Amino acid sequence: MSNQSLGKLGEDLASDYLSKKRFSILQRNFKAGYGEIDIICQSANGVIVFIEVKTRVGDSYGEPVESITPWKLREVIKTAEFFLLRNKLDCDWRIDVIAVSLKDNQTIQELEHFENVTL
Repeated sequence: MSNQSLGKLGEDLASDYLSKKRFSILQRNFKAGYGEIDIICQSANGVIVFIEVKTRVGDSYGEPVESITPWKLREVIKTAEFFLLRNKLDCDWRIDVIAVSLKDNQTIQELEHFENVTL
């Protein structure tokens, strides 16, 4: 499976998880000059949530969440701020990370949701 296919599978699984948790998916794969945000959604209480999804098969490259560097987090923050400005939104927002670990047969081994990730 290519990295792109793996990433899309992880994002699909994360979107399903979020929908079951009563999040409304607003957009996927939002791109700006700063970077990309995998999922933009809104929580049941109206908070805009910018989600970075990291997916791994097995543990030979470490846990998925370990790949979130301060540089990557700053990129997500800048892109989120651009999204809010472009859409003229003045609301509460946060950055979350969803880490998806898959078994070799591409079924979920573990899905972790980290809320309000900061530098």
